[in-house]
Amino acid sequence: MRNYEVHIDGKAFIIGERPEFQDLPGNWLAIRVDAASEFVFLKQLLTGEDGLYGIYAFGENVDQLWDWFRREYHFVQAAGGAVSDGEGRLLAIHRLGRWDLPKGKVEPCEAIEAAAIREVEEECGLRTLRSLGPLCRTWHTYERNGKQHLKCTDWFLMSGDSSEPLIAQAEEDIDAARWMDPAGLAELRRDTYPSLIAVLNAWEAARRGPV
Repeated sequence: MRNYEVHIDGKAFIIGERPEFQDLPGNWLAIRVDAASEFVFLKQLLTGEDGLYGIYAFGENVDQLWDWFRREYHFVQAAGGAVSDGEGRLLAIHRLGRWDLPKGKVEPCEAIEAAAIREVEEECGLRTLRSLGPLCRTWHTYERNGKQHLKCTDWFLMSGDSSEPLIAQAEEDIDAARWMDPAGLAELRRDTYPSLIAVLNAWEAARRGPV
């Protein structure tokens, strides 16, 4: 099934075709949406109910539902990198008290893949980077200056040279950059943003290769 998954305040909001209800996780709500105004109530319900883990909004026309959802947000395009070194470790940054992966906004007229490489270089100090192609895409919302934003981050699989010194970009509130071994990856999964789990899963699947 085709769907869109957006993280709102750390919770999943999925917009798609009619789900298989028996496959939904516990503490999820699945509801048919027939009008744009219904999204306002559903987003309030998602953020206001502590015991609700996610909402699956479905309908006949997924593109129409997605258009309704996006209307109230200012769109932000970002790009980032899941960077591996020669030992199979993943490059991570520590920013504002949580582990994350290097990423940032795409500048006007900048190619998305070029932006992803630039952001990794700026945030971690690496200069020897090679993009291996697109990895996945994530969506999340946030509020800034009284406006609601919907950020799309395109992630790229990359390789880097761990012999280069890592230099955390302090002006972007990054206080550490580290190559994560298996123990570090476990720490990263425990202390990162919910939307980033999909990126970690995609990176691990890419490392394993075709089944």
